[in-house]
Amino acid sequence: MILGKTKKMHFVGIGGAGMSGIAELLINYGFQITGSDIRKTDITRRLEKLGAKITYKHNARHITDEVDVIVKSSAITDDNVEVVEAQEKKIPVIRRAEMLAELMRMKFGIGIAGTHGKTTSTSMTGMILREAKLKPTFIIGGIVKNFDSNSLLGDSDYIVVEADEFDRSFLSLSPIISGITNIEEEHVDCYKNTEELEAAFLQFANSVPFFGLIVACMDDPKVKKIISKFTRRYCTYGIDSEADIRAENIKFANFTAEYDLISKGEKLGTIELQLPGIHNIKNSLLAAAIALELDIPFIDIRNGLLKFNGVYRRFEKKAFINDILVYDDYAHHPSEVKATLDAIRKGSARRVVTIFQPHLYSRTKLFFNEFADSLSESDLVIINDVYPAREKPIEGVSGKLIYDSLQDKGHKNVEFIEDKEDIPSYLMEVIKSGDLVITMGAGDIFQAGEKFIQILKKSTNKSI
Repeated sequence: MILGKTKKMHFVGIGGAGMSGIAELLINYGFQITGSDIRKTDITRRLEKLGAKITYKHNARHITDEVDVIVKSSAITDDNVEVVEAQEKKIPVIRRAEMLAELMRMKFGIGIAGTHGKTTSTSMTGMILREAKLKPTFIIGGIVKNFDSNSLLGDSDYIVVEADEFDRSFLSLSPIISGITNIEEEHVDCYKNTEELEAAFLQFANSVPFFGLIVACMDDPKVKKIISKFTRRYCTYGIDSEADIRAENIKFANFTAEYDLISKGEKLGTIELQLPGIHNIKNSLLAAAIALELDIPFIDIRNGLLKFNGVYRRFEKKAFINDILVYDDYAHHPSEVKATLDAIRKGSARRVVTIFQPHLYSRTKLFFNEFADSLSESDLVIINDVYPAREKPIEGVSGKLIYDSLQDKGHKNVEFIEDKEDIPSYLMEVIKSGDLVITMGAGDIFQAGEKFIQILKKSTNKSI
């Protein structure tokens, strides 16, 4: 790959889900990659093993004259010391979305967007294309278990990317096929209202060329609302009987799913998923619809989806010790929490213990009642305090808002534990054999689950 005389790139916020995938891809292309972030993680360790040089503090000295381009995360502000130094040195500073757009422009681009499900849908699409020997490049906002990576360099003309609506990043992309999973109120720091969010998704959809395709979920009310405004060719998918691509005869068992794939009224065959939940069936329908547009045979669609093992932190099984199941999930929106708990209920009769860490003060302020409604599906709920991520505290907003709402709704088994370090010991007091424990949130609550597993292992010799 040749990008003029550009050889060395510096990533500010390199550990982010989207940033790290692009960085890994460019390392595989042969570029010199440096980066900075505020903490060392499994993702940054992986990049370091691949050859990236990463420092764990933002410092103007990192921007040397040898750096050709700065790539910055959407979470990095323009007053960041490294960004300011780059501008003073007249080194180009581009957003992650712009870099992704440049990579996408060189290939047959497939971009999947949506409030929920885009990571899994994008991963499933990549799996099917690989099964069909199409050798795609993909860049995803999560670590795909099958590849132990969030990016993969293929040698074909296909690139499959997760298109993020945060900060309107996806509007920089130019896909030939665009997918939309759903549209829900989210990112209130970027969009004034739902109408503005819907308009952005419509713009993303209509950005495909005249020979392209929009693949839209018929089951989602807000997606269905904008379909009439599509100006490009489109197809629909979902459970809805009017959808072009749909699922029939749905069955769930032991955290797996099965259904008949119907395309324009014709049964193509049976699909099996190693994942639970109606939401994952819809994710797979989107991937199947894209594959059918590319004339991929049903057998490759079936096998690609059957082999898909999921994405880390998406209903990820962490341990089974002394008949106690421990899972972790990235759910950070009320709909995602509800979808995961519904999937658990359909696949298991175990008592469900949920440890939820709200992500962002703005999201907690907007949705605390909705979070309480979704978490009501759990037998025992532990609420941790807010993981702030990029935000500063908002007065009066904490995880206790969700705790209070759950109590007001009559939930009898709910605890507010402000410090996540105290959660493992509390779990050891209340846990019972036969329970299913799940940590939920886009922050660092998974660490409490991992510590709990360590304590649990020490307390018993029976582990699997």
